[in-house]
Amino acid sequence: MNRWSRLLLAGMAFIATAALAQSFVRDAPKDVKPAVIAVSATPPIITVNGQGDRLSPGARIRDRNNMLVLSGALAGKTLYTVYRRDAAGLVHEVWLLSLDEYTKVGGTDLAGDPKGYLRFAQLLDLIWGTRAAVLAK
Repeated sequence: MNRWSRLLLAGMAFIATAALAQSFVRDAPKDVKPAVIAVSATPPIITVNGQGDRLSPGARIRDRNNMLVLSGALAGKTLYTVYRRDAAGLVHEVWLLSLDEYTKVGGTDLAGDPKGYLRFAQLLDLIWGTRAAVLAK
């Protein structure tokens, strides 16, 4: 009987651990900024919201499961993130996000495209520039 009690307790502990793991909710650290980061084909060169930048030596990139990812594995990809800079001003810590998480932390996106806001601004310039040219004639 004692043997079965131990087995039952071990099984219940396993089930409780599995249930807790499934209800895990990620929270962004308090002092981070949301950004769309595009990693070049040759890391550590990146762009942050369209502006050229660099990853710091020893940069820590965490995926959606909070596991460390090497920058070379992200080469050529555009990602929704929150990031933190080091004392030298380089991007040092990065957390990869889903689109839902990105919008919750204050990131803006149009139609699911990371460069949508740039295209939207260019379109507005084209429309208003054309109207101004037509009205000036």
